[in-house]
Amino acid sequence: MSAIGFKGDGADEGAAEAGPGRAADRAPLIAADVGGTHARVALVEPVAVPATVRLTEFRRYDCAGFDDLASILRRFIDEVGIAPRADAAVAIAGLLVGDTLVHANLPWSVSVSGTIAAAGLNNLRLINDFEAMAWAVPSIDLARARRVSGPDRTTEPGPALVIGPGTGFGAAVRVPGRPPLVVPTEAGHAALSVRSARELEVLAVFMRRWSHVGIERLLSGPGLLNTYQALCGIDGVAARHDAPAAIALAAQRGDDPQAVEALSMFCDVLGSVAGDLALTFGAKAVYLAGGIPAQIADFLLASDFAARFVDKGVMGEVLQRVPVHLVEHGQLGLQGAASWYMEHNPAG
Repeated sequence: MSAIGFKGDGADEGAAEAGPGRAADRAPLIAADVGGTHARVALVEPVAVPATVRLTEFRRYDCAGFDDLASILRRFIDEVGIAPRADAAVAIAGLLVGDTLVHANLPWSVSVSGTIAAAGLNNLRLINDFEAMAWAVPSIDLARARRVSGPDRTTEPGPALVIGPGTGFGAAVRVPGRPPLVVPTEAGHAALSVRSARELEVLAVFMRRWSHVGIERLLSGPGLLNTYQALCGIDGVAARHDAPAAIALAAQRGDDPQAVEALSMFCDVLGSVAGDLALTFGAKAVYLAGGIPAQIADFLLASDFAARFVDKGVMGEVLQRVPVHLVEHGQLGLQGAASWYMEHNPAG
């Protein structure tokens, strides 16, 4: 989904260091990162460097506890005490068609005009969630990231790929420049490709359920549940867990063989998909984000992710030079949405 802006009836990058406050003529700016499970919201303060921001008043809300996006924004506005008619930059998964967001993983529908009216906003801009993450690449602190594959840092300038499984599977590419070019993708809906005999068995189960089996049928929270249930069915055992988090915990404890295999398959296929996308976009660096990788970090690092990432025939040598880092999703989506907004709306 490209970033798209709407106004109501009222009127390069990165996390910030300290600087002067908001210009007097700029409306309050809210940044939000809305996923299928949680919404992260903060108040944005621009600083001296163009398109550079700092975040204050950070909040996190459970999406299922609200009737719509407007209710979340209104709760934040009330809690923080923002003056009426704020602007908002929202990173969110989906595709905007007219006034309505088309999505697969949110618990409610999103109308842009309805959100503006119900939340009392002046201006609302939506940006693809992983497009926002790509805008935040310069904010990533590699000293706090975990290297999964390749060298510590890239030595070649070029595109950066940000991918992540969470409630769905997101991916975006950042091409450096002034300004940078950020390309959102719908890679999670591209066809799933597998390689081992066991993965083929799981794929066969999926194909009996869905006419099109996209990447996120396996590489997402619901996808982990799909995989676990498929393996239990193949092995003729009763499933002991019915939630992705429970499966991941059982796998990390090692007390459920099908859970261990499901999470191992998840990591292995993630490595293959990451390598495919890195080759497709000519990425010189890859960042793993999303809700799941950070929660299974040790398991992921012990898996065959790195081997599968580089196992691309003659292109394996190329991918060995591409650093892959695991980064905390945290506030990166907020920083990216805010940085995008400040880049494209420098005067408010």
